[in-house]
This record gives sequence, C-alpha cells and structure tokens, in this order.
Amino acid sequence: MKKEYTDELLIDFGSDGKNLLPVVTQNAETKEVLILSFVNLEAFEETVRSGYATYWSRSRNELWKKGMTSGDMLKIMEIRVNCEQNSFLFLVKPEGKGTCHAKSKNNTPYTSCYYRKIYNNKLKFIEE
Repeated sequence: MKKEYTDELLIDFGSDGKNLLPVVTQNAETKEVLILSFVNLEAFEETVRSGYATYWSRSRNELWKKGMTSGDMLKIMEIRVNCEQNSFLFLVKPEGKGTCHAKSKNNTPYTSCYYRKIYNNKLKFIEE
C-alpha cells in the first residue's frame, strides 16, 4: 500500500536509523515557524518518549534536545508527518524566553530563528 493512503507509520530512517529527515517546528498556538531542523531515529524516539523537541545536530553530530542549555524548551503538542512520510511538523508550546540561540540587541533570544527578512537584497531585522 502507498504511504499516502495508510495509517501505518512507515518512516524510513535507514537500516542503521541514521537517515536525517527534516522537521519544521511551529508554535502550536500562533502557527509561527520557529525552526527547521533534522531528526534521525534516535532523535525522533527521544522526542516521542520525552514529549520535548529533540533533533540531530548536524554541526555537532550529536543529539540535541532544544533548550537543555538555555532553558527554552519546546513541549510537543502534536507531531505530524507529510504524505510521503519523509518529513515532520512538530507543533510545540515554547517554554522559556525564546526559541533561537541568537539574541536580540536587548540580549533576549528571538522567538523564531526566522527573525530577518530579505529586503532590497539585504537582511532586515523583523523584531528589535
């Protein structure tokens, strides 16, 4: 049966569980997109087990539970999978001061990692 028409979870993390799949993380209440990250099988299982967004850090090559250092945790409200079961949407409730590791001029974390827009071929800060 095609993945699009089944209620079976048929996500392919590869035989070793290391395939990385993209995750869009969105505020469950406001629908603001917070982060685009990746999960492997280990990160996905930890997310489901703990109830908090956990990713695979490509830069550090390790499990990354968002907020363990900063305290800005992302509580999972719902996990969705796309039609081909090769990407996820985490709907979360942010717990803490912000989401992004980058901080504004007043030293508070941005609510989303998408805090700049392209304007006249330059980056313009949205929140300040």
